[in-house]
Amino acid sequence: MGEHAEEKETADQATRRKIDWRAGGGRAAGLLAGIVRWIGLIFAAILVLHVVFVIGEANPDNGIVSFVRGWADGLLLGFKDLFMPEDAKLRVLINYGVAAVFWMVVSAILAKVIRRVGGSN
Repeated sequence: MGEHAEEKETADQATRRKIDWRAGGGRAAGLLAGIVRWIGLIFAAILVLHVVFVIGEANPDNGIVSFVRGWADGLLLGFKDLFMPEDAKLRVLINYGVAAVFWMVVSAILAKVIRRVGGSN
């Protein structure tokens, strides 16, 4: 009976040695990169939704519209007065649109860097 315990112990040790920790790190990097991409997509969607509300003249006192406006203003960063056309709707379309594209590009670049650093292609 003692011999079987030694054999099992040796088999467990062999299994532990075969674990590929890099593959786990690659999966974690892939997961993190996916999360970063989703966050960028959500930020861009909020900005685009705000543009739709402004162009469609949605009720600014509506809870959904004011919630989206609050988030969109926070996500706008320095793009609020990047372009200053006379038409207010066009101004919102261009500036918030540029910010949405910015978030998509930045999240794509960050996701790619995360995947490369983490060993996941």
